[in-house]
Amino acid sequence: MGVSQQYRTFTQLMEDVSIDFSTYALEGMIEPQQLIKVATRVNYDLGLKIHRTKEVVLDIEHGRAQLPFDFKYLNYAFRCGSYTLNNTMPSGTHVETFNDVPYVPAPGEMSPCNEDDTCKDVCVIKTCDDKNSYQLIQRVGPNQFRQFSSWSQLRIQNVNDPVCFCPSLGAQALDIAEIKDGFILTTFRTGKVYLSFQGSMENAQGDLLVLDQPYCNEYYEYAIKQRILENMVWQGENVSQQLGLIEARLRAARNNALSFVNTPNFAEMRKIWEVNRRAQYHNYYNMFLSYAPVQPTIQGPGVVSSGKNSVVQDVASTSCDTASQTTVT
Repeated sequence: MGVSQQYRTFTQLMEDVSIDFSTYALEGMIEPQQLIKVATRVNYDLGLKIHRTKEVVLDIEHGRAQLPFDFKYLNYAFRCGSYTLNNTMPSGTHVETFNDVPYVPAPGEMSPCNEDDTCKDVCVIKTCDDKNSYQLIQRVGPNQFRQFSSWSQLRIQNVNDPVCFCPSLGAQALDIAEIKDGFILTTFRTGKVYLSFQGSMENAQGDLLVLDQPYCNEYYEYAIKQRILENMVWQGENVSQQLGLIEARLRAARNNALSFVNTPNFAEMRKIWEVNRRAQYHNYYNMFLSYAPVQPTIQGPGVVSSGKNSVVQDVASTSCDTASQTTVT
């Protein structure tokens, strides 16, 4: 489903856990450094939907460019072609509170040509000229943006699965790129590359981020509480009863969080419906081809049936022969 991408830091999550386990926190039995891996595992368990989808245009110099600091998984990549530079000249006191271009994040998610303030740096828009085409917009200043009207597919090679789950791996394209050590390496020396990627669960300061949603918050908190009580058991504390209660609540919280994250939204359900509809049509079509008659019967005004075989005669020629016979008579 379309997950509300609101995040909070691991420090804020530990503050809520410490409030519930205030006695253990005062006794020094909670060590945040031991619990970071628990929050990381929960992020991985919730899947890629909790990652924020981002877009960027990279400048290729000497066949390489550095990837964004929050790059995690690559969706797809394109080599940008020619572009036009548009300027918006301010006059007097100018306060920019609107978006210069109508923004559509993905085909089918919003109606065409709707304005949206979420387009900040790079976005793909659908043109309003009834041509069903798209343009790439890159903002390079407060009053300046580039408008790309052409691009070509970029094939990604020599990359492992944890970095790229993209369809560009097997693309038949002349331009080839490789992701290695935080850089993208290309076969062309200079140019511009558009990337759509999933951002990592970290902020600009390098702090771990977790999804901030009521269903998911319980999953994070119970997972951390379960690890705290488990560490206390190994230290000889008698918390077996509390551990059993937390583990039961943890299973229920995990099921609720996964159900919330994996529930498709309306656009995804419509796409699944269209795919099933096309598949059903092809099944009916193949069924009729499989059970076609061995000797099909042709019927019509120009068909003369003789036994088991049917011969198609030309109606015009038959009429001409009849007319000639009448004249001779």
